[in-house]
Amino acid sequence: MLEPAVVDETTGYRYYGVDQIPTAQVIHRLRELDVPLSDVQQILRTPDPGVRAVLVAEHLQRLEDALDRTRAAVVSLRRLLRPDPAPIDVELRAEPARTVAAVEAVVGHRDIETWYAGAMAELEAAVGADVTGPPGGSYDNALFEQERGHALVYLPSAAPPRTGRVHPVSLPAAELAVTTHVGEHDGIEVTYGELGTWVVENAMSVAGPVREVYVVGPRDTSDPAAWRTEIGWPVFRVT
Repeated sequence: MLEPAVVDETTGYRYYGVDQIPTAQVIHRLRELDVPLSDVQQILRTPDPGVRAVLVAEHLQRLEDALDRTRAAVVSLRRLLRPDPAPIDVELRAEPARTVAAVEAVVGHRDIETWYAGAMAELEAAVGADVTGPPGGSYDNALFEQERGHALVYLPSAAPPRTGRVHPVSLPAAELAVTTHVGEHDGIEVTYGELGTWVVENAMSVAGPVREVYVVGPRDTSDPAAWRTEIGWPVFRVT
C-alpha cells in the first residue's frame, strides 16, 4: 500500500522516509475503520481534498448503517430471549372492501425497503392532497417464507389515479387479528412472531397476505419511538 523509500537488496527489508509518516498514519486510520484496500488506494491517489472527503464520508455512512442494523438486531434478540415476554394486545377486526391507489410488484426480501421507498414516493406524488388516511401495505407469505413474493403498498383516496405504476386496486374484505408494533420497523419480525403465536392459540389463520397500516411513521415524526405500525393477520375465529 505504501511504497518504501528504500529496499535492502540483501534482506529485502523495507525502509520508509520521515516524510511518509503522515501517509502511513492515514492508511492505519482507514484500516482501523475497515475501509477496503481498494478504497484506501483510491483515497490516497485522489489529489482533490473534496473528493477524498466524499469517499471517506460514504464509507462512514456505510459503517453507521451497519451499526444501526446491528443495534436493531440486538434489540430484537433481547426481545426474543426474554423468558416471559409481555402479552400483546390483539383486536379482531372486520375490514370492509375498499379501493385504494396502489403500486405492486414481485419483490425480493432484500430489496423491499428500496422498493417501498420508491413506490411510496410515487404514490404520494400521484395522490397528493386527495389522500384520505394513513398508508398501508399487503404482503404475500412467500415474501417471508421464500424471500420473494408479491408486495403492494397503497394510499387511501376517494378517487385513486392511474399514472405510472400507480393504479386503483380493490382490497377485499378481510377478518384480521390486529396488533400494533411500536417503534422502528427493524425488529418487527418479533411482533409478527408474537401475533402468530396469538393466532395459533386463539383463532385460525387463513390463506391470504398479511396487511400493515403505517399509522404513524417517518413522514409524521422524526422520533422513532412514536412510530406505530398495525399488523393485520388474516383469520377466522374458532371460539
